[in-house]
Amino acid sequence: MTLKQLIRGLWSYRSIVLIVLTPLLLLPLPLMIGTKEAECAFVLLLMAVYWMTELIPLSMTAMFPAVFFPMFGIMKSSRVAMAYFKDFHFLLVGIICFATSIKKWGLHRRIALRLVTMVGVHPAWLLLGFMSSCAFLSMWVQNTSAVTMVMPIVEAVLQQILKANEGGPAGEDNPNLQLDETDTEKKKENVRDKKHPDVPEETCIQMQTVSQPAAAQTAVCQPAAPSRRHQDLMMCKAMCLGVAYSCSIGGITTLLGTSPNLIFSEYINQIYPNCSRINFGSWLLLCLPISVIMLLLTWFWLYWLFIGSDFKFVWKCGRQQSKEEKAARQVIEDEYRGLGPMSCQETFTLVLFLLMVLLWLSRAPGFMAGWSSLFPHNSDYMTDASVSLLLGLVLFITPAHRSSRKHEAMISWDEFQASMPWRLVLLVGGGFALAEGMKESGLSVWVAELMTPLSDLPILATITVACIIVIMVTELVSNAATITIFLPILSPLAEANHINPLYILIPSTLCTSFSFLLPVSNPPNAMVFAYGHLSIMDMVKAGLGVNVIGILAVMLAIATWAVPLFSLDTYPAWAPVLSQFNSTIQQ
Repeated sequence: MTLKQLIRGLWSYRSIVLIVLTPLLLLPLPLMIGTKEAECAFVLLLMAVYWMTELIPLSMTAMFPAVFFPMFGIMKSSRVAMAYFKDFHFLLVGIICFATSIKKWGLHRRIALRLVTMVGVHPAWLLLGFMSSCAFLSMWVQNTSAVTMVMPIVEAVLQQILKANEGGPAGEDNPNLQLDETDTEKKKENVRDKKHPDVPEETCIQMQTVSQPAAAQTAVCQPAAPSRRHQDLMMCKAMCLGVAYSCSIGGITTLLGTSPNLIFSEYINQIYPNCSRINFGSWLLLCLPISVIMLLLTWFWLYWLFIGSDFKFVWKCGRQQSKEEKAARQVIEDEYRGLGPMSCQETFTLVLFLLMVLLWLSRAPGFMAGWSSLFPHNSDYMTDASVSLLLGLVLFITPAHRSSRKHEAMISWDEFQASMPWRLVLLVGGGFALAEGMKESGLSVWVAELMTPLSDLPILATITVACIIVIMVTELVSNAATITIFLPILSPLAEANHINPLYILIPSTLCTSFSFLLPVSNPPNAMVFAYGHLSIMDMVKAGLGVNVIGILAVMLAIATWAVPLFSLDTYPAWAPVLSQFNSTIQQ
């Protein structure tokens, strides 16, 4: 057997080799050093390697603390089990109830189409309309679901524009591109995201397979016709990238919009239980301006990159619409009219959802007493999860139809559990258990002391470096896995340098969602790439600009309005003070 054949054989079994070789290489930590810190570091490094390479399902890697922590004597098995289920999971259940009802009764399609009709059909305004729709939807539902909701509409509009340019009747509906969800589901093909084969990227709905309508495949994957203009191809690219990027941008706006936000929130509650700064209202105040800035700058960037540098359309009013714009308007108006009047189920879901948001904002706003003060003896016992879970249960109780012989609730258990990301529940639980083990073993203190020399760097420089590293990793690793790995590392870094932990953790959490470069970076990227309009270089070229926009927007926020909002300029009383700082204070 030649060396080349040997290498080729080893490469074909690389997964098995890595699965066996990784723990063997890490064995000196528990065997030779033998301290609790070293044993916990063995578990941390093993999980990090398996999460980053996805040698085994991510949710199964998350079970390692339940196996190794009792074995090493770090935590009892019963305590590890308690760490796997937190308040986060109740919040997730309530959110999934609403996401299921919104999707079941078609409220998402009405919202998306309405937002698009409000901005107009000029290519630039059409791009902004679809981006705004995706950003708004992804504030409340999983990013993957937002793409699934909006992308068929986008594809139908694009096909009508292309059809108009090829001489077909503008504005005529293409029956193969109708947005009937039942037919679409039947025609879907499983083109699973290579990066996330088993874990939902976001939190509010289960991970869905990367799919493409059959008609879109037929229309897009075939070689382009000669009459298909270059400008139309560029518009297709801009639309697809705008949908994918706006989902990630909108997801950072709320705590429930993306899994890194929720993981961060629960991590703060677990590691810093006395910190009351992170809630739905404060996060919205911080991230809504960031999202708006990013959305507008990304819109300008994509328009300039793919469509043109002429922005005179911003000031032009009442001009004659082109054939493409008339075709796009006709499709959108026909689809919106096809929805009919708003049903009572949609109205009930919308009212209940707005009530939930209102209760979130008014529970403990900070600048005034919220409704939780009505329960003076147990006001701290209630969280946002209490609200979402209560109103989510209402959807299981309320009948969907006024008069019906057979009772049908707004949502059923089968519909709910089909949308529930059970694998994410295990992944996040594993992260919480790992963080608890690091605290119990003393590994977090050891890491903090190791990083003390970094205090010589300016704070903003430290934050910028952390954000860049996180963005580089999250382009190749699951967002949920990335934030789960970095939170236990960056938190001791802040404590070691006597910096408010939120100063580093908040921007790092936001940057975890900035995976824009590759189709495998996150499910929305993979889904729009599957439609066939884009090349890898298109996404890399556009994604680099959006990453720069994201870092600048986050750094602007963290240096300005985030400082008074979270008191970032002072070291909080709820964060531990290390021994060297204790001695300095006493002197």
